[in-house]
Amino acid sequence: MDQQFASDNYAGICPEAWQAMQEANAGSAVSYGDDDWTHRAADGFRTLFETECEVFFVFNGTAANSLALAALCQSYHSVICAETAHIVTDECGAPEFFSNGSKLMTVPAHDGKLTPGAIRAVARSRSDIHFPKPSVVTITQPTEVGTVYTLDEVRAISAVCRELGLKLHMDGSRFGNACDTLGCSPAEASWKAGVDVLCFGGTKNGMAVGEAVLFFDHALAFEFDYRAKQAGQLASKMRFLSAPWVKMLETGVWRKNAAHGNACAQRLMGAIGDLPGVGAMFPVEANSVFLRAPEPVLEALRDKGWRFYTFIGGGARFMFAWDADPARVDALGADIRAAALG
Repeated sequence: MDQQFASDNYAGICPEAWQAMQEANAGSAVSYGDDDWTHRAADGFRTLFETECEVFFVFNGTAANSLALAALCQSYHSVICAETAHIVTDECGAPEFFSNGSKLMTVPAHDGKLTPGAIRAVARSRSDIHFPKPSVVTITQPTEVGTVYTLDEVRAISAVCRELGLKLHMDGSRFGNACDTLGCSPAEASWKAGVDVLCFGGTKNGMAVGEAVLFFDHALAFEFDYRAKQAGQLASKMRFLSAPWVKMLETGVWRKNAAHGNACAQRLMGAIGDLPGVGAMFPVEANSVFLRAPEPVLEALRDKGWRFYTFIGGGARFMFAWDADPARVDALGADIRAAALG
């Protein structure tokens, strides 16, 4: 199949992650995470984030987000999130399931972002015993529509969380892309800005499978290992989840991969930004382009064989991964131009 940009999950495994899995496969190792690879990966995160955080590895983003939120909530609590958040639109009720019923309180969000005012309005709307008590705010970084919270925006959200006694969770399935956009360190983009728990995505950054859950507040990680085991997320051969992280972190390729995806999104916009009736629905700030175009243009692209989703954000979504071929990006841009100009 010619390379497609419907999802960054289409991408293969980057060489560094593949090499690590091969090396981890050279012989036997202790199971269930008590192996050298897992210890190295956890220490690598502590070095990268400049703090003694608690680190856990799970198979996928749904598990990472859902179990992290469950660790921050009781069943009678609520989670404040954007109406477009992945935990609302694409996780099949998993956050509610793993928390035994915590309610997701959705908030209208401009360009996919929560604001302190919106959080405060929901959290203070009711305080009686008949209403699920707000416990957590979760933000997606970058958002589901490809926008990136600035550091000041994250700090402002953190401040209102502290004011209201709420915890702040960050869904970072594309956290590397956000760090590249912001030009900051992972520490600055997370705990230094007030984030309590971060789910750092590896799958969309070039790994086959595997996400890291980082608790910057050690108390919040209490018995998370049991929670992960119960949910079927404790890998018996844990080294194959953790070893790729060792190479991703030690080589810095996690950031290189993210930067390439971001650059390809900008490359596409450079090719089509001047077209009449066609444009980005949201600011292009990470590795995605949500294309606004008349239906005949979209149909022409489908006829050319291009794949894309339109149910996310309301436009044609194109995602660019670590392996995006610039020539293929240019081909997409040329086909969009041809379709738009008739």
